[in-house]
Amino acid sequence: MTPDSGLMKAVETLDYRVTAGDVASQAGLDVKLAEQGLLTLASEAGGHMQVSEAGEIAYLFPKNFRSVLQNKYFRLRVQAWWSKVWQILFYIIRMSFGVALVASILLITIAIVLALTALKSAQGDDDDRGFDGGGMTFLPNFWIGPEWYLIFQPNYYDTRRQRLAGNEPRKLNFLEAVFSFLFGDGNPNADLAERRWRAIATVIRNHGGAVVAEQMAPYLDLPNQLLANDEDYMLPVLIRFNGQPEVSPDGQIVYHFPELQVTAAQQKSAPISAYLKESLWRFSQATSGQNMLAAGLGAFNLIGALVLGWLLRTGIAGQLGGLVAFAGGIYGLLLAYGIGFLAVPLVRYWWIQQRNKKLAAGNERRQQLAENLNQGGAALQLKMAYAQQFAAETIVSQDNLAYSTETDLTEQEVAQSDKIDAEWRKRLER
Repeated sequence: MTPDSGLMKAVETLDYRVTAGDVASQAGLDVKLAEQGLLTLASEAGGHMQVSEAGEIAYLFPKNFRSVLQNKYFRLRVQAWWSKVWQILFYIIRMSFGVALVASILLITIAIVLALTALKSAQGDDDDRGFDGGGMTFLPNFWIGPEWYLIFQPNYYDTRRQRLAGNEPRKLNFLEAVFSFLFGDGNPNADLAERRWRAIATVIRNHGGAVVAEQMAPYLDLPNQLLANDEDYMLPVLIRFNGQPEVSPDGQIVYHFPELQVTAAQQKSAPISAYLKESLWRFSQATSGQNMLAAGLGAFNLIGALVLGWLLRTGIAGQLGGLVAFAGGIYGLLLAYGIGFLAVPLVRYWWIQQRNKKLAAGNERRQQLAENLNQGGAALQLKMAYAQQFAAETIVSQDNLAYSTETDLTEQEVAQSDKIDAEWRKRLER
């Protein structure tokens, strides 16, 4: 069983010493899966298990545990290799749509010029000054900028990573803008589930591991009509983080999460947004000028394909052969590409408008639940106060360890005995 990538990333983020609650909170993982994953990772990567005097467990990992795993698992090595290869392949695919557009325009334009020239010659008209190839000068060098060589770097397009790092995404080059115009830039909420569970775990930890349902509601997708005492939406949260419901004397339910109260280091209250906000879909990250250019070239390409189709009906392709015959042979593909180049963005634009309406409604609903929480009455305040009776934080520090797999058991027993003797000597001296 290979360890989960999200779990390994959480271990690295938390400085290689963690508890199951730390990992579940950081990565938004199920507590039971986090505990099982840590056991697997410790076993396979040479980690150590530390047990406190109270029986709480922390895990310590070497900083090179990824290298240890990759040397051990052929599958991990293949995945690491394939991720690098796929980056390059996907970048080539992205670039191919812009290249195909330029190639289609050039092919159609040259075929039209040759066909018209042949028709003029056949009619005895030698005046072909308007068809001397000058029409092809409309193609400027718009995709080559001062940093044109950067388009061959596969990571150059990774604007999502730049947004996560807080940096402004750079401007797309022409070839990237064509792909963005056609297919967009991916789902802006691809990590929504991870963000949701991470936010929920953070709220629970900020409140000492004990919360009420109203504090969880702004981070969940709840129906518009929700019964006042219906807290069934808390079941997935309880299952994921191994929570326990507690009933107050006046019949109110609060929720207690013991595993999230155990940490390997003292935790500060982490900043968290008042509610989970889904990002709206964008049509394209390309500039308006780039989108207009792509749409204009697409329209020009489609009109050219229609003109070429009219010329091919005259039988000129069979007479000329060569490039014109080749264009005639793939005319169906050229026409389909021209139609699809404009149809796909139109359909996608309509879909984005409908999708964003639903996202905006969901954001507004969660914002309203957050406002309801802030404006809660006396009953809600009493409920939250009762929940804080279960709030606690248990730190598995190096000072309160009863056992660790780092050293031999006999040595630990001797050290523990010396520690007890030292404590008794201090008491006798007092």
